[in-house]
Amino acid sequence: RYDGTIESLRERSRRPHSHRNQHTSQELKLIFDMRRRNTHLGLVVFWVKLKQRGYARSITGLYRVLRRNGIMAQKPANPKYVPKPYEQMTRPGQRVQVDVKHVPAACIVSNTLDLKFFQYTAIDEFSRFRYVEAFEGANTYTSTVFLEHMLAAFHFKVECVQTDNGFEFTKHFGPAKSGQLSLFEKRLAQFGIVHNRIRPFTPRHNGKVERSHRKDNEYFYAVKKFYSFDDFKKQLYIHNLRYNRFPMRPLGWKSPRQTLVDFLQDGVTYV
Repeated sequence: RYDGTIESLRERSRRPHSHRNQHTSQELKLIFDMRRRNTHLGLVVFWVKLKQRGYARSITGLYRVLRRNGIMAQKPANPKYVPKPYEQMTRPGQRVQVDVKHVPAACIVSNTLDLKFFQYTAIDEFSRFRYVEAFEGANTYTSTVFLEHMLAAFHFKVECVQTDNGFEFTKHFGPAKSGQLSLFEKRLAQFGIVHNRIRPFTPRHNGKVERSHRKDNEYFYAVKKFYSFDDFKKQLYIHNLRYNRFPMRPLGWKSPRQTLVDFLQDGVTYV
């Protein structure tokens, strides 16, 4: 090594150029060939498929080879949710969203633990005018009673009622025979009202009534206590009066009540 300089005699690294347990050329070829045909497979699935073809290395060893050679899984992007264009209502009663809310147990002051209150809500999509009523149960009978009271409270014709697929509204997903109508659906048919059921497990399709329930949680149930059902009923009635008289940005900073009055009396619309 001596070339006339002292540097040529400096001690060199004794680090080995290879490891006795490193991947063989056959194993590397198997990994590269498999990755070329399976670019989207994750680490675990890719490792299992290699083992089925005779690969005997650990999953951590495979991970290091993939990282070193820059051939980790190329995961495709998740398809983006493309919402359908929102159908803007042009008149009151064109579609009314109906839902049931369980009153939080923390709001009920009682010695009886099994006491339950329910809030039925109907909101007109055009004017956001809302009718609510308190019940001590939630079933097809209470839904039918609420429907009759709602129609009497709304001073306009209701053309369509939209609900979720709960058993208090429909038997569509129940054990009964297919096509059998609930009491609620039968009463809708008697009134000539179309019943629209939203897609299962998609509450955003009933977004207006769901949002109103969220506001109820923030401004009503978070600060109120109910000492009896009559007490709950009275407080809910007052809360809904304030809701219908509060200005909203989607309505051009008019209240639901004023929007409804303007349309019914003068034909004025914010659309």
